[in-house]
Amino acid sequence: MRIAHVLAGVDEPSAGPSHSVPALCRGLAAQGAEVELHSVAGWRGAPRSDLGFPPVRHAQDFPGAPGLRALCLSSGLRRALDEAQPPFAVLHAHGLWLAPNIYPAWTARRTGAALVISPRGMLGEAALKFSGARKALVWRLLQGPAARGAACFHATGDAEAEEIRAMGLKAPIAVIPNGVDLPPPPPPKGLGPRTVLSLGRVHPKKGLDRLVQAWAAIERAHPDWRLRIVGPSELGHAEELTTQAGRLGLSRVSVEGPLTGEAKQAAYAQADLFVLPTLNENFAMTVAEALAAGLPVISTKGAPWSGLEAERCGWWIDHGPEALAASLTRAMSLPPAERQAMGARGRDWMARDFSWDRVAADMLAVYRWLAQDGPRPASVRAA
Repeated sequence: MRIAHVLAGVDEPSAGPSHSVPALCRGLAAQGAEVELHSVAGWRGAPRSDLGFPPVRHAQDFPGAPGLRALCLSSGLRRALDEAQPPFAVLHAHGLWLAPNIYPAWTARRTGAALVISPRGMLGEAALKFSGARKALVWRLLQGPAARGAACFHATGDAEAEEIRAMGLKAPIAVIPNGVDLPPPPPPKGLGPRTVLSLGRVHPKKGLDRLVQAWAAIERAHPDWRLRIVGPSELGHAEELTTQAGRLGLSRVSVEGPLTGEAKQAAYAQADLFVLPTLNENFAMTVAEALAAGLPVISTKGAPWSGLEAERCGWWIDHGPEALAASLTRAMSLPPAERQAMGARGRDWMARDFSWDRVAADMLAVYRWLAQDGPRPASVRAA
């Protein structure tokens, strides 16, 4: 059974699917699956060599034409899917709205392959509002018909499954989380300044302006703490946050560029607390990474992390600066040993329930069911 995963690009360091999809493919290969990863070369990033699974990168059509470039067209990718011999039994498309998210549906219709679609958070209310008119048109003409041809959807949590159903899509949904790699155990925290870290895309949907506003309410009461906002700026949002912090007279807020590899892991290791104030996420890979690094986490209910409270490793809070300020105060006022104990419980949770071996085995069971080579897995919910 040949399996093809299709993602517009794998080279954007700050994008969650750029990490989770190659990791899933690596896990599937370790389970003995015949799996390939196909993407478009040069889509939002230079080729990376740290993916852990070798992708097949296809040339982009019209890379010098801004209007066409935005569609991520690639005739080479489409031919690779259509002409594969033997044909792919499963085509798993990740993301929406771009040509590589449509091609697998066309190939599946022609070859009879089972089509699986992972929206990757792109059906959330906040995500749909960005470029809403364009997305509505693409949905009516291309993405909607493609989605209705899916044999199964993949959601990383219950909230995303509800978003899929809200679009009127009736196919079964496999609810399987992303996995996470466990870094070495964190060193004991020493004396000195404490750090609140928020790491990921610096985009308006992440709710970071609310975090800065919340910090303004508590900064003076916690003179030994600082806030780091780390990640690539989108839509000029880093500049907006810097201006906001200056206007509020904040002295211990830094808005920094993206970090990758060892520098990213060092940021987690040096922090004392992780915060994600997002408006909407399908999974929020940075939460899993922070927990794996031994950090307690504050996340808004825009991300599907209710388990933070059940596992006693963080706080799952309402939206808004007031709720953020209250949770930050609570977390920052704890004795360091108690925060570290929370982080240790979160790390144990990631090791137990979010290993890539487990995630890959669950996904492979879905593929076998779709290929009529196994029973319906417990992860699959019928319409």
